[in-house]
Amino acid sequence: VGSSLEGHVTPIRGGVSLDMMRMNRVLAIHPQDLDAVVQPGVTRKELNAALKGTGLFFPVDPGADASLGGMAATRASGTNAVRYGTMKDAVLGLEAVLADGRIIRTGGRTKKSSAGYDLTRLLVGSEGTLGIITELTLRLHGLPEAISAAVCAFPGVEAAVTTVIETIQMGLPVARIEFLDEAQIAACNAYSKLDLAIAPTLFLEFHGSDTAVAEQAETFGEIARDHGATGFDWAAREEDRNRLWAARHDAYWAAKAASPGAGVYVTDACVPISRLAECLLETRADIDASPLTGMMVGHVGDGNFHVVLLIDPNSEADAREVERLTARIAERALAMDGTVTGEHGVGLGKMRFMRAEHGPALDAMAEIKRALDPLNILNPGKIVEIN
Repeated sequence: VGSSLEGHVTPIRGGVSLDMMRMNRVLAIHPQDLDAVVQPGVTRKELNAALKGTGLFFPVDPGADASLGGMAATRASGTNAVRYGTMKDAVLGLEAVLADGRIIRTGGRTKKSSAGYDLTRLLVGSEGTLGIITELTLRLHGLPEAISAAVCAFPGVEAAVTTVIETIQMGLPVARIEFLDEAQIAACNAYSKLDLAIAPTLFLEFHGSDTAVAEQAETFGEIARDHGATGFDWAAREEDRNRLWAARHDAYWAAKAASPGAGVYVTDACVPISRLAECLLETRADIDASPLTGMMVGHVGDGNFHVVLLIDPNSEADAREVERLTARIAERALAMDGTVTGEHGVGLGKMRFMRAEHGPALDAMAEIKRALDPLNILNPGKIVEIN
């Protein structure tokens, strides 16, 4: 739907843009096998609407009602990734058209295979540079019997992230665990009419049976209180949960509303969870020392976080400062054995860091690109440059 954050769909060399939104049919649902076959223009909300009554759902949730083809092309993720994984885990197989017009099918409907190269995962995340995805076979999950969501505030970033680390290390099957810093909470309060404490905050959700959810919530509460958490607000009713997660998903719009007329620049990085608190604190210090206003949110259960910067879109000085800050965030993530992007993808914005992250493996990527698209006609100038 053209909503990419790193310029994936920007036609820097002209050419033809393919709009897949009319390829929007759910082709098959196999409830007994927990899978569905869809065309690339189907959005995640449309798929879940088609699954009503089956007892199943599709869990990958990047926030926006993105198209499933675009989500596969960018290896999208979201708030549920800590439990259900990302699009690389959700795509069982696909159909794609290659640069020379050949139509290939990869993977299938089985849950595993040892037959040949994993072309499915090669194409998932290739951002349109290796083939055009025209069909997807997706893994589904059973709707949980019970869901409980909560919000709690912490005295500092380190306390919040340490709580997350201990929760994950204890093996609690948390479905979502999201971090918002003070600046983002203040913006969400104003935009979504909330009255949360202005403090580093976790939003979380547990899925399972009634008994399991209650036990998980109790254990998490003990861990969080040990680290100074306060203001627990548990929501079991669907409308209350939806209100909380709507506020989290509206974080971008809340940030934008905090400074009317400002542009919004968003970047992401991902580090091993043991380095997350350190990474967030250093990033916050960078933002505080900058002339720009910035906020942080993150899918902290898997070490992924986003920085939201408010800028004057007409200011060259702001553009230079964005470039400087995003470079520091990326370089810090790499120094901590992380990645320059956990879910936004490479597009144009992160190409300058690909050599630093991948080293000689980037040359292997270029060889794959040349083999499948020797004329460089599929989204040229993205991910890897070839001559």
